Amino acid sequence: MSTHAQRERLLLADLLEMVGPEAPTLCGGWRARDLAAHVVVRERRSDAAAGIVFKPLAARLERVQAEFAAKPFSELVQLIRTGPPRLSPYALKPVDEAANTVEFYVHTEDLRRAQPEWTPREPDSVFADALWSRLERTARLLGRRSPVGLVLRRPDGRTAVAHRGAPVVTVTGEPGELVLFGFGRQGVARVKTEGDEDALAKLREAKLGI
Repeated sequence: MSTHAQRERLLLADLLEMVGPEAPTLCGGWRARDLAAHVVVRERRSDAAAGIVFKPLAARLERVQAEFAAKPFSELVQLIRTGPPRLSPYALKPVDEAANTVEFYVHTEDLRRAQPEWTPREPDSVFADALWSRLERTARLLGRRSPVGLVLRRPDGRTAVAHRGAPVVTVTGEPGELVLFGFGRQGVARVKTEGDEDALAKLREAKLGI
């Protein structure tokens, strides 16, 4: 049975193939080939991918990622589509599902929403619930740098506290949009924000996410 992560992996690969290597993304100055290289290195070069979290290794990560970005773009897309090598932890379905469902969803949207005239996706209810479940577990981590109290709320009223403090901003939206907001894509997330103007301004400029 296909998992959420597998489906998002294929959507990302298809979109990369469609827009081409020089398409813009929402990831800083990255182009599509840089985003593809990031995904491949994360799954296939754990020695370098550690630099994502451990800053002393960031220079090594940057060097290895640049090497992959220089490869033929079609090769990078195929590496994403086929998935990690057999001995990688990501090759285990439970690990892939836990680690990559949100990763691939966010990066697919990084690519989609950087293109002109993009339109929002509407994840089905099962996938929306899966995104919400992961957001509930990681909300405090994503919101740890928020300069204000931060509450994430679904339209049905379910909430997750991302940061305790005052004043409080409440962000309401569908789970996929809240995930994007929590991962620092405040400018493109289709959400409604409630709070005083000063708090809202601070949150718009905050560096949320991992």
